[in-house]
Amino acid sequence: MNPTPRDGNPPVRGGGPNGGPYDGNDPLDHPDPQRAAGTAAAERLLRAYVRETGTEVPAAGQSLHLVLPLSRMTLRVPVRYRSATGWHRFGEVRVVTSERGGSLPAGISLAAAGLVREHALRRGRSLLDGDDAVARVLDSARRTAVHLARRRAEAPGTAGPTPFLDAEQALLLGHPLHPAPKSRGEASDAELEAYSPELRGSFPLHWFAAHPDAVVGESADGRPVAELLRSLAAGVEVPGGMVPVPAHPWQAREAARRPETAALLAAGLLRPLGPAGPAWYPTSSLRTVHRPDAEAMLKLSLGMRITNSRRNNLRGELRLGVRAARLLAAGSPARPGPGGWLRAEHPEFGILRDFAWVSVGRGEGAPEAGPETGLETAIRDNPFRGRSLRGGSRSRSGNGTGEALCVAGLLAERTGPGDGSPPPYRAALCEAVERTARAHGISAAEASERWLLRYLDVLAVPLIRLQAHHGIALEPHHQNTLVALGADGLPVAGRYRDSQGYYVAASRAASLERLLPGLYEGVELVFEDSFVDERVAYYLGVSNLLGLVGAFGSFGLAREERLLRVLRGALERLRAAEPGAKGLLDLLLDAPSLRCKANFLTCVDGLDELVGDVHTQSVYIDLPNPLAEAQR
Repeated sequence: MNPTPRDGNPPVRGGGPNGGPYDGNDPLDHPDPQRAAGTAAAERLLRAYVRETGTEVPAAGQSLHLVLPLSRMTLRVPVRYRSATGWHRFGEVRVVTSERGGSLPAGISLAAAGLVREHALRRGRSLLDGDDAVARVLDSARRTAVHLARRRAEAPGTAGPTPFLDAEQALLLGHPLHPAPKSRGEASDAELEAYSPELRGSFPLHWFAAHPDAVVGESADGRPVAELLRSLAAGVEVPGGMVPVPAHPWQAREAARRPETAALLAAGLLRPLGPAGPAWYPTSSLRTVHRPDAEAMLKLSLGMRITNSRRNNLRGELRLGVRAARLLAAGSPARPGPGGWLRAEHPEFGILRDFAWVSVGRGEGAPEAGPETGLETAIRDNPFRGRSLRGGSRSRSGNGTGEALCVAGLLAERTGPGDGSPPPYRAALCEAVERTARAHGISAAEASERWLLRYLDVLAVPLIRLQAHHGIALEPHHQNTLVALGADGLPVAGRYRDSQGYYVAASRAASLERLLPGLYEGVELVFEDSFVDERVAYYLGVSNLLGLVGAFGSFGLAREERLLRVLRGALERLRAAEPGAKGLLDLLLDAPSLRCKANFLTCVDGLDELVGDVHTQSVYIDLPNPLAEAQR
């Protein structure tokens, strides 16, 4: 019998999808989808809470006690798996009812109310903010139950229309460290039938016809946005001389209530055409939609509150996307710019550009800088064009042809089929690792190490070197990154999407402006080097790489402590080879703590993380750095 490791977790059985912490009766697999969803919701709430409050989690097999003195309550939770990176597994939350240890099931409602109220009071926040946060937690749990019930009713082997969309539709339980990842309280159940990727929804866009004088926007290559829009408006009857403008159906009615939009409608410069054309599929972000035969994807404005923000597109962000696309295209064969350098150095990595944007508006001066009308849309590269719509039985972790899949979808936890048994694979990552183990004749733990190292090569290293050589940094969390898998399950290519998250280090600002004069006009792009390093250390280091290590451990594929040593060794080698990355890698490898976005506290405080100064949009905390503690 293998000894229990020092972290207190049971030994991990490599080579199988159900080893490690998932052995036994997992509450995620409860036959009642509401019970399973409540477990998932509580686990996400607790993971965020213990991380952001610095609460020590005991070893697996022991109980976590959360004393809430302001609420006169103590919660007791069994620890199923203790994670070095925060991907803990918990059992049923119970409220202690007597000094002798008597307890009753708390349920997600009581657990959320107690934890949120305690910290609303401690932080001096209004209890109304706390009530709103609790409501979002409960709405998220309710939505998750709907997702689980729907998927359990599908025939075995059912998958999305394409591998790309299947990964986008995989996030049934939501962000593993957010207290309300599936909260969408402002939309009705009927609307969410069509708008939810988890329900495999699809819908025709709502179109407006705009007078050319009322159309605002730009493209990176100078192509008229009206021409771009006409190419995307297949099946839409547009009055002569007018320009088609798309909107999310939910957003269309909201935008019409805005004074700026109402004035355009009253003047006849904007006419509602209603839903028209073929169906588009929502991706994991809900507001970005995809059609396999379309020239581009569309990132639509969506004022619905999702997780910590309303997803309204701001014109400054849209201009930033076009500016970034121009920057990537700048340079010449004799003097390659950032994009040319990236293609030459890392042909396996690419950036999906938000290369154009459109809206409607009027006004003096530059209307593109005017107030948002709610009809702002970014136009994004669609490298998945021409993929056939296929259903039926197919590998959920990709078909081995190199189609890029959302990393968050690869790591998304699955629940059992509804009879209390576990799923064949706890996540698409487990299936990919098993394929790697079979192909190379190695254990699941060894396959996990190879997977992690290959992932670094195709995704993390290009991002770090882009910053080191050109001062350009991005926000590559799991939902913003995609990875293509080979026939053996290993990553073969990586992509980044979402031009909202761009930074230029101040030390490189002048050289980039010489390459592209006017680069910074009207956009917020330049930040101090130390701030850029801090944000990349969070998005790439904490959220992406440490999150990946946590997923491997939580799924029982490999020991986190071993993977942390592997990760540290690879980053140390990169630091020795890339002097320009020293600031970022010193922070990632040696800082005792890293700045980390606090989703629970941001939710309790009622902040919208897309509004306001970039330094204060969200609550950040100091998180002990597992990489600094890892020994090679």
